Amino acid sequence: MPLQKQSRRALFARLAGAALALGFAGSVLAADNPQVAIKTSMGDIVVELDATAAPKSTANFMQYVKSGFYKGTVFHRVIDGFMIQAGGYTEKLVDKPGVRKPIASESKNGLSNKPYTLAMARTADPNSATSQFFINVNDNLGLDYPGQDGVGYTVFGRVVQGQETVDKIKAVMVDDMRGMQNVPVTPIVIRATTVLTGDKLVK
Repeated sequence: MPLQKQSRRALFARLAGAALALGFAGSVLAADNPQVAIKTSMGDIVVELDATAAPKSTANFMQYVKSGFYKGTVFHRVIDGFMIQAGGYTEKLVDKPGVRKPIASESKNGLSNKPYTLAMARTADPNSATSQFFINVNDNLGLDYPGQDGVGYTVFGRVVQGQETVDKIKAVMVDDMRGMQNVPVTPIVIRATTVLTGDKLVK
């Protein structure tokens, strides 16, 4: 009888330990997939990054966020039915100083360019992504690996709040300005980017 009680106690102890471990793992996972609030002149957008599938892109984006780089940059390319792009130019469409070294493509991570996903912008060089990012506003499967160029575009997060803000941005009037196409006639400015913690996190 005492042996049975001892076994039960040991079993309960193991179960409690497992539950604690699972809870700890969950908290680590939450910390590893940060959420960032992007405050724009047209409303707020909250994105959740996927540090497991896209660790380099997540770390890169977080460095720009924490340094305050995105403050004062604009959504400089808006194509309804495709995507909205930001993160490289000031309101006067001048390159924002302080761009870091390019990062390697992570387009093979299995994430898809579906509506309201966050992806890295780049040049024709697959490993040229720096500060610019875009939010898909359509099911852009043609951008997934391997894409038309054999590489595709890296998805590293998704919009978890503020989809209505994305919808407002994609519908603005655009024109050609300073040699750039599809530029919003009225600048859409990023006022601030903030890393969310605690009760600020979107569940």
